[in-house]
Amino acid sequence: MTPGFIEERFPLGVAFGASGGPQWRTDVVTLASGAEMRNARWAGSRRRYDAGSGVRSLADLQEVAGFFERMRGRLIGFRFRDPFDNLSAATGNTVGPLDCRLGTGDGARVEFPLAKSYGAGEGAALRRIEKPVAGSVRVAVGGSELAEGTGFTCDPATGLVTLSEAPAPGAAVTAGFRFDVPVRFDTDRLELSLTHFEAGRVPTIPLVEITPDGGEAP
Repeated sequence: MTPGFIEERFPLGVAFGASGGPQWRTDVVTLASGAEMRNARWAGSRRRYDAGSGVRSLADLQEVAGFFERMRGRLIGFRFRDPFDNLSAATGNTVGPLDCRLGTGDGARVEFPLAKSYGAGEGAALRRIEKPVAGSVRVAVGGSELAEGTGFTCDPATGLVTLSEAPAPGAAVTAGFRFDVPVRFDTDRLELSLTHFEAGRVPTIPLVEITPDGGEAP
């Protein structure tokens, strides 16, 4: 049986030349009065990328083509390093255990999924992080950092943090991390070409995020 997802990362050198970002789906209806009615179709954003601009050499082209073959086109999902958003801290800062709030202790709960918040207060957008980079996760309870392995573990395939002890009621559980995006190819065919000696070109390499609930951006 072919797996639906492989914990393998799209070639980094090509990924950092990609374009793309988050997408929302909103229905907008203009009334006779000129006022607008807006309704969000999606509970969260999905990301689309085009990695074609990241291919700069024949070696890049061959690496992407081999990766595409292994993923069987659109069939198998994989990790992708978003060049614009891949860590919990602000750009230029290092990952810290207080970067993102995961929840509040109740004296019994020990599992907390990783999440990243965009903005603050009621208007903040919360994004589930399912593909943290192994070894990059730092966790704190009540402001005190825990040791990985003894104080907590984190599954890099799901982003689920498991604490060795349940936090006291009211204690803040926070974390910092690096992460990848689960994606798949959004095409079953690649158009490859040689521009000149030792240089390759792929006009477009469309990728689409696989969302935590299994859905995808259409």
